Amino acid sequence: MPAPSTNLNATRQPGAPGHASGAPGNAPGARASHPMTLDLATLRRARLSRDPRFDGRFFVAVLTTGIFCRPICPARLPREDNVRYYESALGALQAGYRPCLRCRPDSAPGSPAWQGSDTTLKRALALIDQGALDGDSVEALAARLGIGARHLRGLFQRHLGITPSGYAQHRRCLFAKQLLHESSLTIGEVALASGFGSVRRFNEVFRERIGLSPRDIRRRVSSTSTRKDTGQGLGQCLSLTLGYRPPYAFATLRDFFARRAIRGLEWVGDDHYGRRFRWRSARGHFTAFHQPERHGFRVELVIDDLNQVTGVIANIRRMLDLDATPSLIDATLRDAAPGLPLVEGLRLPGLWSPFEAAVRAVLGQQVSLVQARALTQTLVDALGERTPDGGCHFPSTASLAGSPLAFLGMPDSRRQTLRRLAEAVAGDERKPPHWEDILGIGPWTAGYARLRGESDPDVWLAGDAVIRRVLSPPSLAGGDSDIGIDIDKARPWRSYLLLQLWSHDHDNDP
Repeated sequence: MPAPSTNLNATRQPGAPGHASGAPGNAPGARASHPMTLDLATLRRARLSRDPRFDGRFFVAVLTTGIFCRPICPARLPREDNVRYYESALGALQAGYRPCLRCRPDSAPGSPAWQGSDTTLKRALALIDQGALDGDSVEALAARLGIGARHLRGLFQRHLGITPSGYAQHRRCLFAKQLLHESSLTIGEVALASGFGSVRRFNEVFRERIGLSPRDIRRRVSSTSTRKDTGQGLGQCLSLTLGYRPPYAFATLRDFFARRAIRGLEWVGDDHYGRRFRWRSARGHFTAFHQPERHGFRVELVIDDLNQVTGVIANIRRMLDLDATPSLIDATLRDAAPGLPLVEGLRLPGLWSPFEAAVRAVLGQQVSLVQARALTQTLVDALGERTPDGGCHFPSTASLAGSPLAFLGMPDSRRQTLRRLAEAVAGDERKPPHWEDILGIGPWTAGYARLRGESDPDVWLAGDAVIRRVLSPPSLAGGDSDIGIDIDKARPWRSYLLLQLWSHDHDNDP
């Protein structure tokens, strides 16, 4: 059954012509369960202009071919009466369309708008994208969300017209398709990396949902990828392209990372950012090379456990904020702060885990950026897990909780806060606790941890010293000290407003 919330035509084209006999299509009279974010005129203009800012925000299905595409597809444009619009690839797949092999809908940026307004649903989708149902049950996912499994299934059926397990299969298939296109992994390795328990099951589900077999994709792809030897037994090397919607202020993001980069853990260059990571049972590292001409990043990933690739890639997307919609965010901020010069396409600079973000925030309390970086470097050098190639990982919760931290030049009360933080997280660095329940963590530290460790788009640090300083000088508004910011108007993008203000005082930003 097609998802009731994904057909943009039903609410925008009453009385649209039906599908030809035997052609894939939408259920007659399907209705959206939440307001659409794009009107039909905008959809048509974006499709005809191939505007990359709308990439991933909707998909175009063609009645005569049975194929659906991204709005930037280079193929010949079909006639409007042969076109149907969908908010998601999931909706087009459920309606019976096959993904285009030229523009590859599997590689489009994510589309937050179609996820609905339910916060619990958004959290569930994010966890599934990170592999929460790869080996775990729907009941276990519901428990993580603090709700019942029946409630969770009801949310998915109401908003997406599909079960949580069905959505997970959809994500696995699209990710597998990307691996088939871009990597040199064998089909068996692709099945493992995309979260399938067996090759047989992978072949069955992939053919059912994509309309082609994995071997069909491989036969049609002229791949230049080669299997690389990473040396020293470090793991498998993959190269994938991760797209975004322009504009993307990479120089600002790069400089933010560079001012905080920790030797042995991270590396930053003119066109790239990289770091080492742990993810469940996996260890590895990645380097993301910015390719503005392709509106994306080429990510070189080395990982020692292919079972964890799905979650790792999802976390890299979050760290680089690739699924943001800059045109919508920037328009909101212009309305909220009309006197503030904006950096267009600003992105949230993520950290690998909520735990790491909170630790860095505690180390940065009441000291300068230079001092905070020095303290973090000392901590990583002393407690970080060493790698065979001479690098190191960020310290684990166990190593932090078990150390007196006497080597850190800071008040003992702050050392104890770090230890309490490590004990509260208790081994799962990906799961944020209730930050302010931990003695020593106040609103600023908790907000910073949410902003960088969870990529929460709506954090506002009212007491931040840099924010107070930036809002007071006359230089921002031609001699007027009041630049007229309405904080409430910036919702739900207040984190981006914070970054815009920090960018005006980058020598002292947190």
